[in-house]
Amino acid sequence: MTTANPAPSVTARTPGLPRRLLTDSGYVLLGLPLAVASFVVLLVGFVLGLGLLVLVVGLPVLTGTLYAARGLADIERLRLAAVRRQPRIRPRYRLPEAGATAWRRIFLPMRDVQSWLDLAHGILRLPVAIVTFVLTLVWWAVAATGVLYWTYDWAIPRAPGNTDLNELLGLGDTTAIRIGLHTGIGLFFLLTLPIVVRGCALLQAGFGRAMLTGVAEMRDRITVLEEQKRAAASAEATALRRLERDIHDGPQQRLVRLAMDLGRARQQLANDPEAAGRTLDEALDQTRETLAELRGLSRGIAPPILVDRGLPGALAALAGRGLVPIELRVDPDLGTPDGRPEPAVEHAAYFVVAEALTNVAKHARASECRVTVGRQEGHLEISVADDGQGGAHLAKGHGLAGIADRVRAGGGTLTVTSPAGGPTEVHALLPE
Repeated sequence: MTTANPAPSVTARTPGLPRRLLTDSGYVLLGLPLAVASFVVLLVGFVLGLGLLVLVVGLPVLTGTLYAARGLADIERLRLAAVRRQPRIRPRYRLPEAGATAWRRIFLPMRDVQSWLDLAHGILRLPVAIVTFVLTLVWWAVAATGVLYWTYDWAIPRAPGNTDLNELLGLGDTTAIRIGLHTGIGLFFLLTLPIVVRGCALLQAGFGRAMLTGVAEMRDRITVLEEQKRAAASAEATALRRLERDIHDGPQQRLVRLAMDLGRARQQLANDPEAAGRTLDEALDQTRETLAELRGLSRGIAPPILVDRGLPGALAALAGRGLVPIELRVDPDLGTPDGRPEPAVEHAAYFVVAEALTNVAKHARASECRVTVGRQEGHLEISVADDGQGGAHLAKGHGLAGIADRVRAGGGTLTVTSPAGGPTEVHALLPE
């Protein structure tokens, strides 16, 4: 199986409210002891390393502290994935060169910006962890004690002269009012518990994300954009070269012959009108064939039927011209005014199917083909499968390489499964 680029990460299914509440609570409550441990270890190591710098011994101590910060940061990144329900993102740290000396290895983490961000997060996270821990613990305690107040009200000793909360509020001093007030407070805290705990978890996770994965996400995004830019340029260059070659080999040659036929007919008009007529008939045939070839080339650029009737109609016309029997399954909603994808996505999808079918006709030796186009979780999913001989791949110089560039330029993914002997499936996902 050959993959153009990694499959898109799909956000995990949203968990139920109780499960999310327990996950967020565990994240916040466990965050405080981890923050205390990080604060003590990293602050002591950092101060000790700075103090011993004059004796050179401080350099290894400082390096060890940065490596410890990296390990503690990795633990936090694992915890972040559960709260944010996104895949874990780990920055690319600097690696020592082959044969690097001990001193170069010691200085290596000091030249890494992310190592210092890990250290800063380990030291500065303690105030955030304290605030979120206290809020979460208080909300849990008040919710639990308030809702269950009726079970232990009888056991609370009340000395003469004591004033309960219900009396201070002027609600009376009966047992029913006292139990009702405390139960109401407990219910309020219980109902708001998921919101408060979720907010505390997001506050703590947001601080961790900014310090531990923000730079990595930005770099990854820049890398993806650069790859998409290169893929778009490559796809357009490939399309232009193919168009230039097709024009040179087809319409241009016919136009040259047409010019020669018209010149010969002009010379024949005076001496042999009948031969001139035959030559003009041949010229008309050449004109029709040239127009047909130009129409065929224009379909690869912007087929009018795609603009007029949408993807279902354009793919139906494309399948009708196929050299092998094609089973077409297209979501009809893609052709409605409200369901049509963006023009760029629509054009890319048409290009993928057209190029894949061309590859089937030229190389697959297939007896049948199946094309499926539909929507899947915010993506346009395209599948072109055949029962041919297999062996298709994404190497440069092959038709599928152009598809890969076009899909990658649109931020999508392309997967080709084609074992020797077949069958072959070209699967593309295009974000809408």
